[in-house]
Amino acid sequence: MSAGTTSPVIGTHNGHFHADEALAVFLLKLLPEYRHASLTRTRDAEVLKTCTIVVDVGGVHDDNILRYDHHQREFTATFPGKQTKLSSAGLVWMHYGKRIISAVTGLDVQSADSELLYQKIYEEFVEAFDGNDNGIAAYDPTALRTAGIEKKFSDKGFSIASVVNRYNYAPSAREGAVGPTENGTTTSGAPAPKGKSQDEEDSRFLRASAFVGEQFSLELEDRFQSWLPARAVVKQAFSERQQYEPKGRIIVIPYRSEGVPWSDHLYALEEETGSQGQVLYALFAENGEPNSKWRIRSVSLDGGSFENRKGLPEAWRGVRDEELSRVSGVPGSVFVHASGFIGGNVTFEGALEMARKAVQI
Repeated sequence: MSAGTTSPVIGTHNGHFHADEALAVFLLKLLPEYRHASLTRTRDAEVLKTCTIVVDVGGVHDDNILRYDHHQREFTATFPGKQTKLSSAGLVWMHYGKRIISAVTGLDVQSADSELLYQKIYEEFVEAFDGNDNGIAAYDPTALRTAGIEKKFSDKGFSIASVVNRYNYAPSAREGAVGPTENGTTTSGAPAPKGKSQDEEDSRFLRASAFVGEQFSLELEDRFQSWLPARAVVKQAFSERQQYEPKGRIIVIPYRSEGVPWSDHLYALEEETGSQGQVLYALFAENGEPNSKWRIRSVSLDGGSFENRKGLPEAWRGVRDEELSRVSGVPGSVFVHASGFIGGNVTFEGALEMARKAVQI
């Protein structure tokens, strides 16, 4: 760094931390201007004034002065087209998401692909951070109680937010824990306090931020390298589905060595064409060899659901090989899962015949 220049400083609050600011800080450091920024964790208003950019503290949301807090009473901002109030993670993503995508993937900020990723990653990843931090449940708890729906087990320790919370109490005296630097400053960039409490807290925060950051990076990498290219493949398959079944209830997904994440795109294409719920089964090869076996997969009611639009016939479920071929009337049948969500045949023609029979039963 040349003489006279000052390293940028990211500011956030000290004390107990949450998943949203842990992600917000990681996201900012993906941008070129903050890649080498130091971090100050404090609630001291005078110290925060010296920070280049501040998230999750300060009582101000103003993009013009790089302040991104969401705790003020009058704050109501949401991501475009959404209803979930933003947290610091959502604020950073809303203002910088397209630039972050460009910095990581090389996509043009104004490209259609960048817009798709910007929207998808908010919906599938960032929005949950916003909802959790603002106390917004995925389902209306009053409606669930009214309907008499009770949870079968506790899953509160299973979320990213709960994992981040554990870092608040985790010991920092581990390999890789970060303490004071040689110049007497903590990783936050602030003077090292007497004792180790602030150092330990900063260390735990950085570990939590690295954890949520890794999850984000994996999400973006998968969406960019696999999900995004798959859209064109699924769109082509969707347009050709009537050749396999007149009502378009069967889709055939071409084999690709890296796989084709088809379900998200199928739901989107159905919505775009006004044919929601039409496709019942997807066919795909187990590998790229000419003699590959084929699978038949029931389409889920929606993304992440364990319920199917139409499971494979009850009489086929849990049956294998020759017995399944006899029961189904389709030679070469290999198996159907006991739940009816997937099955297989030794040939494409056999799998297609199974699907054609299944839509009629």
